Amino acid sequence: MAASRPLSLQTLQTFGDISRFLREGVADEDSRQMRDSVGALAQVIDEAVKVRHARHEAALVTQHAQGLVGTVREHQRFITGLGSAWHALYEFGAYQSALRELRRAAEDWLKALERRSSREGAAFDRVELLAWRTLGEGVLLIDMYEQGGTSLLSGVPESSPPPGTTPWMRMAAWWKRLRG
Repeated sequence: MAASRPLSLQTLQTFGDISRFLREGVADEDSRQMRDSVGALAQVIDEAVKVRHARHEAALVTQHAQGLVGTVREHQRFITGLGSAWHALYEFGAYQSALRELRRAAEDWLKALERRSSREGAAFDRVELLAWRTLGEGVLLIDMYEQGGTSLLSGVPESSPPPGTTPWMRMAAWWKRLRG
């Protein structure tokens, strides 16, 4: 059964894979705009990570870090303007929190680059880790919106999380379902 799924659904292993996955399906205009915005964020993250891993000259890495900070800020402004259907989802707050953490980490990484700090490597590692978390939260949020706020665990509409579940439990259930 899994063989009939698009490759990107089977192997979301890079930030670029997430960006391509987000461009594949569109439920409505709001969903398309959110997918485009999260996809653009994933693409900028992918480029920054590739440049940093390739150990390009410091100026180029710094330029990509600046682009990442700007893109995260722009995406934060975008999601603030989304309609109430998005804001009503329980996952929306978790996504906003993840974005704030990613923005702070990217700003710290940029400062470390500009200061040529010995902590630049650790700052970058934090950005990469938080980028995965943030994009996972974003994909989960899109999925929940497209399902009309239906819980992944119970299949019933939710306005608050089911008792005894955490965002991480729901995200794990979503990833399990995604992998087929």
